[in-house]
Amino acid sequence: MIRRNLPHPAPGLAEPAPLINTTPLIDLLLVLLVMFIVSVPIATHKVPLDLPGGAPPAERGPIVHRIDLDAAGRLFWDGRPIGEAELPGLLARMAAGPADAELHIAAEAETRYERVDETLAAVARAGISRMGFVGNERFAASLDRPRP
Repeated sequence: MIRRNLPHPAPGLAEPAPLINTTPLIDLLLVLLVMFIVSVPIATHKVPLDLPGGAPPAERGPIVHRIDLDAAGRLFWDGRPIGEAELPGLLARMAAGPADAELHIAAEAETRYERVDETLAAVARAGISRMGFVGNERFAASLDRPRP
């Protein structure tokens, strides 16, 4: 076995201390710095828009007019009693108005069908196509009952 004489530090000098290799730490910090530099502009990117201010406008539904027929055959337009001669003018104004206007027709159970038919003919002559019958739910239960 060969023994070599290694130089020993002089007495009183500090012994060499083991050091941590900081190269991987510096590499990691540089990678994180580059990622931060690249990602910050993406997160703060803004698209300039001119948006209207103030409260949003209230959504407006279709204009709904209602014709009611009572048991005596009297006509009511939006709850106001009208005469037979007034109905064609009201229907013509409705047909000339907004395209999304709707007409609801409600008749009492005792109203004669002939009177309802005359009203429907006036609606058809006015050219109104957006029409529906309302209030018929109350008659459904009577139709389901067995007759004596």
